[in-house]
Amino acid sequence: MKLSLYVETSVPSYYVSRDSRDVVVLAHQQITRAWWETRLPDFRAFVSPVVLEEARAGDPEQARKRLEVLAGFEILEAGENVERLAARYMAEFKLPGGAIRDAAHLAFACVHEMDFLVTWNCAHIANAEVVRRLAKINAEAGISTPTICTPEELLGMAQEE
Repeated sequence: MKLSLYVETSVPSYYVSRDSRDVVVLAHQQITRAWWETRLPDFRAFVSPVVLEEARAGDPEQARKRLEVLAGFEILEAGENVERLAARYMAEFKLPGGAIRDAAHLAFACVHEMDFLVTWNCAHIANAEVVRRLAKINAEAGISTPTICTPEELLGMAQEE
């Protein structure tokens, strides 16, 4: 059985975006493309309405490309549990108001018991301090915590069925 994977918006953004002049971003784009083509099919991939909302924003051509690559993904349901948990994460992590979507990504992945949350957002999501606090908060509340990682961390060995 395939493991579940919540795909945060930065991943499809890197997958379809024009090559960056920034060497670090370019490396992330290349890693994302390799991961998308070789490893993504090994997982049962999900997105949320928040991912789709973010994917629609910005340059219309890039938005079209993001939505196109996300078209086949399963969409997780929003609900009161997700909203409450996102609000709790905002308060617990003392995130700035603009980071509500980051808290929502965490909440969707946790409420829906994803095995992995894959992201390039290392400020508010794939951040060792956030992950540590998230695991503690979730353990106290009896909520599972997915493995939070970048595509690079999932380039390794193929999953066993």
